[in-house]
Amino acid sequence: MGVADLGLPVDVPSTALFTDHYELTMLQAALKAGTAERRGVFEVFTRRLPHGRRYGVVAGTGRVLDAVENFRFDAGVLGYLRERRIVDETTLQWLADYRFSGDIWGYPEGEVYFPGSPIMRVEGSFGECVLLETVILSILNHDSAIAAAASRMASAAGDRPLIEMGARRTHELAAVAASRAAYVGGFASTSDLAAGFRYNIPTVGTSAHAFTLLHDRERDAFQAQVDSLGRDTTLLVDTYDVTEAVRTAVEVAGPELGAVRIDSGDLLLVAHRVRQQLDELGAHDTKIVVTSDLDEYAIASLAAAPVDAYGVGTQLVTGSGHPTASMVYKLVARAESADPKAPLKPVAKKSSGGKTSVGGRKWAARRLDADGVAEAEVVGTGPVPARLAGRQLLVELVRGGEVVGREPLDAARDRHAAARAGLPLSATQLSRGEPVLPTEYVTEGSGN
Repeated sequence: MGVADLGLPVDVPSTALFTDHYELTMLQAALKAGTAERRGVFEVFTRRLPHGRRYGVVAGTGRVLDAVENFRFDAGVLGYLRERRIVDETTLQWLADYRFSGDIWGYPEGEVYFPGSPIMRVEGSFGECVLLETVILSILNHDSAIAAAASRMASAAGDRPLIEMGARRTHELAAVAASRAAYVGGFASTSDLAAGFRYNIPTVGTSAHAFTLLHDRERDAFQAQVDSLGRDTTLLVDTYDVTEAVRTAVEVAGPELGAVRIDSGDLLLVAHRVRQQLDELGAHDTKIVVTSDLDEYAIASLAAAPVDAYGVGTQLVTGSGHPTASMVYKLVARAESADPKAPLKPVAKKSSGGKTSVGGRKWAARRLDADGVAEAEVVGTGPVPARLAGRQLLVELVRGGEVVGREPLDAARDRHAAARAGLPLSATQLSRGEPVLPTEYVTEGSGN
């Protein structure tokens, strides 16, 4: 059974109602006006990165493909729309036969992006494309925010593995998506079994403070865990006195003890003390895992500490202060009639307050310098300049309504590692700054 066969882990008839009311009322009005079948191009992009971020990370693409496949108006959904009189019968009949039949192109999952990058391009009739706006943005905004935070944390952690453990800090379904996005961004494992089951992400976990408190003595708790899970388990040593707990842990498990976990206190100071104590007790190979409300800055501050792995929860699943990527879904081109051969006309919103957009069906490419390091994100309309033809970023995801771009999650994870490595070194700085690459626009006929 593949991931797509598992379905959503909640009792919903389809993804069709993961949308806003006005998507359906727009459809109804367009059907009545005779414009719903006009060919259109919608693009997903963000006008700016979250304050201080140097790059964004595309995540959730695979979930978008699943959502588009499952976007069906079955009898239950249609009954709800009819009962609440949300749309008229003509629209209901149209929805009953809904199957997305258009094309979707996008930055492959794990790729980095910048302001103005056409992260996803959805093409088809206005009616079929407009309905997908909310669910696409819901997935990409959430997952990309988590992946960006994960990427920053992975950069700060270096070669030390990161464990995602934020399920208890967010909605139960968001937790599964967050685990997936964190894995794309560079985390090695998760504590969430639902994420492990659905996406084959490695899962880890041993015990909490409650297990120690259950027993009459800390030694009894450690002995019970070692007897059950083996000497290479991870023992939690900060329930009472850390120094005494470390001594007891090594006495119970021996120098083969896998790891100790520290979840409170001055982690920098305590980690140094625990490492010295473990070495003095002969447990030279016992690792130290730290948790306790870590973010990328806390992880960076522990770079010189004898820490072997980090567990991150709250700050990860909330995007480390930026829980959305602020992506939008805008119509950028449309035909003037329902004739499939009618040419596309660029369209764009013009307004004050920084909410303007650039019209036209776009391509994107990343220009490299002489050393092969990225130096600009180039976005354009019309023909792609020959010098950039081999550096195009968008890939085909859906062709004629059929998914063609599904891939293993590890492919997205590997892609992100490579994409981040191809950016200037300043991309991984945690100090606040502008996007590490400028976005340059090339318009058709500009000669650029």
